[in-house]
Amino acid sequence: MFGGIQIGVLAACVVLFVPMGMAGYHLSRNKMLFFSGALFITLAVGVHLTPYFPSVSDFVTSVQSVNVFDNREDSCINLVNEVVWNVTPRIISSNVGDSSNDSVGYDKIWDWSKNGKVKGCDFEKLGRGDVKDLLNGSWVVVAGDSQARLLVQSLLSLLLDEKRMGMIMGDLFKRHSDYEIVVDEIGMKLDFVWAPYVVNLTNLMVGFKQNRTYPDVLVIGAGLWHMLHVNNASDFDIALENLRSSVVSLLPFSPELGTDGPVTGSVSVRSPHLFWLGMPTLINAMLNTEEKREKMNDKIWHAYYGALHNSRILRSYGGPLLLLDIQSLSWTCGPRCTNDGMHYDGTVYEAAVHILLNALLIESHQKLGSTEF
Repeated sequence: MFGGIQIGVLAACVVLFVPMGMAGYHLSRNKMLFFSGALFITLAVGVHLTPYFPSVSDFVTSVQSVNVFDNREDSCINLVNEVVWNVTPRIISSNVGDSSNDSVGYDKIWDWSKNGKVKGCDFEKLGRGDVKDLLNGSWVVVAGDSQARLLVQSLLSLLLDEKRMGMIMGDLFKRHSDYEIVVDEIGMKLDFVWAPYVVNLTNLMVGFKQNRTYPDVLVIGAGLWHMLHVNNASDFDIALENLRSSVVSLLPFSPELGTDGPVTGSVSVRSPHLFWLGMPTLINAMLNTEEKREKMNDKIWHAYYGALHNSRILRSYGGPLLLLDIQSLSWTCGPRCTNDGMHYDGTVYEAAVHILLNALLIESHQKLGSTEF
């Protein structure tokens, strides 16, 4: 290594300084020209010598590789969806003394994979006290279709007791309607916004910016209604790209997402925690209408899934939203976890909620026991 440095220095001196010396006499008659020439040659020497000094090269490389978001493939935030299922049958007794009337049910138990890097992330299911501590004083907005409503139900089930959940279920599941609730004991507000199309989500983002109010946690997702009623994956892709632009505008800064620096205006210094609620696996034979079976077939579903990735709205593709992977959760839970091939048992959405909560712990650099973001 030392010999290489010597040779490099010698070559640079011969190539650069000898011609400089020969021209020195003429340049000395014009001081401005002399100093300009000296500066140019000094810079040229620096460029030639940089590769021979590892510390300088490493510094330059490190500066170029700085990123606002940590997208390392081995980071825990990218492993948070790695969930496995154990679905086992059990006999449900009819209690009439005749076993022929017994039926078969299924126990559905999920957990994070214990293999490799996932095990080292120490993901865990949070209890009610931990969830209240984590969401204390926060404003949570969940917007989308019936999948989003089911996610809200699972989240509230972690925060409220059984009696209060029973009291709110009617209002929560009013068809095609919004819902809001304040959990007074922790000062948390939760808004569910009925937004079955991507354009509804885009309008919601515009509203946040116009009103200069931003939630602490934002979960959005759509696609099933567009698939059924529009049935055009290219149109879905364009709508997602427009939504991506609106979501990016909520961020304080996003150089890797196409902006040159801080976003001017009234954007909050602390950007929201942003999530995309993925579409579920559709089991075509179980869909409850002929129109759904025709328009929401496997080919169309995969076209919509591809449009989601092409839009670059997901963080794994350079976008701002972290995926809550309902597709993977529903696929691995399987057909025994759904009655209509589209809406899954509460256990699936419970898993998605715990994925969200663990992601919040990672993003906010907290450990259990902290009180706020």
